[in-house]
Amino acid sequence: MLPTVSRGRPPSTYRHNSLFPQYLRRIIKWQQMDIEYTFWQMLHLCTSPKVVYQHTKYHKQTKNQWARDDPAFVVICSFLLAVAASAYCAAYDKGMAHAGFTVISVVVVHFLLIGFLLATCCWFLTNNYLREETSSNSHAVEQHVEWLYAFDVHCNSFFPLFVALYVIQYFLSPLLLAHGFVPVLLSNLLFTVALSYYHYLNFLGYDVLPFLDKTTFFLYPIGFIIILSPFLVLAGFNPTRHVLNFYFG
Repeated sequence: MLPTVSRGRPPSTYRHNSLFPQYLRRIIKWQQMDIEYTFWQMLHLCTSPKVVYQHTKYHKQTKNQWARDDPAFVVICSFLLAVAASAYCAAYDKGMAHAGFTVISVVVVHFLLIGFLLATCCWFLTNNYLREETSSNSHAVEQHVEWLYAFDVHCNSFFPLFVALYVIQYFLSPLLLAHGFVPVLLSNLLFTVALSYYHYLNFLGYDVLPFLDKTTFFLYPIGFIIILSPFLVLAGFNPTRHVLNFYFG
């Protein structure tokens, strides 16, 4: 008997291919965005991220896709980034043109473009090297990581990093920019925690997928960061000072 496709339900490949255009269309329809749920996710990503990924499992069960179909998280995160970048420009920048360029570059380059690149790398890595091998005699459906889900994982991981390195650092910047050992220590500690937590959330995002194996790979950068941090402190490297000098020096 030849395989058939139900008329009432589109094939999986078509459904996933049509998800991205639908996702983009919803960006301009803010009435369809679940703002309250997005803020709930943002809060729990900072306090109990496993709860967020437990809801990701529910999303898969109800909508048969791992990725969010609501762009509210990206839109709100971009808006908050623009506000934070504007605050830095108001405090440290002297020109309106450069301030505008800085705000745009933070949102478009730091968040979106780098996010696209990181998501693509993780998407390629997980699908080609971390998927569990299925037997040729197995009747299980072969599953793949959706690119949009990889971007979701990046966005989830980025938000606590944003809180640490854009919000908390802003209010602590008078202390962190001072000279001496304590500012260097605190600045490195802040960056170490923020970057380590980013990679930990990356791990949680892929570990929740039942068809992936050896997802502890995503925890390896944390070890490198922790080992490198004391050397940066001893060398007197202040990441806060270097980042702000890069933008406003």
